[in-house]
Amino acid sequence: MGKPGRRALARVLPELLAARSIDFTVANGENAARGSGITEKLLGEIVAAGVDVVTMGDHVWKRREVIALLGRRRDLLRPANLPGACPGVGAQVFQARNGAAVGVVTVVGRTFMGPSDCPFRRAEEEVARLKAATPIVLLEIHAEASSEKMAMGWKFAGEATCVFGTHTHVQTADERVLRGGTAYITDLGMTGPHESVIGRDIGNVLFRFETQMHAPFTVASGDVRVCGAVVTLDPATGKAAAIERVQLPVAVDGDGDE
Repeated sequence: MGKPGRRALARVLPELLAARSIDFTVANGENAARGSGITEKLLGEIVAAGVDVVTMGDHVWKRREVIALLGRRRDLLRPANLPGACPGVGAQVFQARNGAAVGVVTVVGRTFMGPSDCPFRRAEEEVARLKAATPIVLLEIHAEASSEKMAMGWKFAGEATCVFGTHTHVQTADERVLRGGTAYITDLGMTGPHESVIGRDIGNVLFRFETQMHAPFTVASGDVRVCGAVVTLDPATGKAAAIERVQLPVAVDGDGDE
């Protein structure tokens, strides 16, 4: 989430990767640029911090340069269930640091969200395609409704290695391994300022709610935390053995609106 989130990631992730011997990292980056969208420069910052794949969600088109960026960068995915004419792809096989092949697919939900193709049908197609290449498949659902994310988790229980939700910026406390060895969490939470309203300045958001008048939703800066989860899996079978929530406070300098 904006500059605070990027700075926190750069400070914490390299140490976390080394300390936990983490071989592969996925991060949703759609709020990187002033809280909405991503640029090539900021994608570079996130990757330099140790992220292998950056996914996007409903804010994917907020920055015009992402159109060309999706055509050039294999490590940037947009939701797979957007129209086929859109640039970029939503699923790909990557190589982890330990040499294992890892499939990643991301879809956007439809409940309380904008129009898109069916995320369940599209995910089914992409998971099957990726599993032909590797048993390790990570599935992201970028959605508003917890029920839609949970339904996705149960649909792919025993099929995907991990199903994880993003979008609501609030980390959920329901991490578990579903039947068949699928790690699941409804929402990974937000890497960014938690003294905020989902990353935005409290005063401006309150003004908008109380008056229904426009207010700039600038990125906040207080109580910065890195949120996510660590999944332990068997690379031979793609089955998850454990999932652990991560929420780490980080001291970062500077304001949030960049």
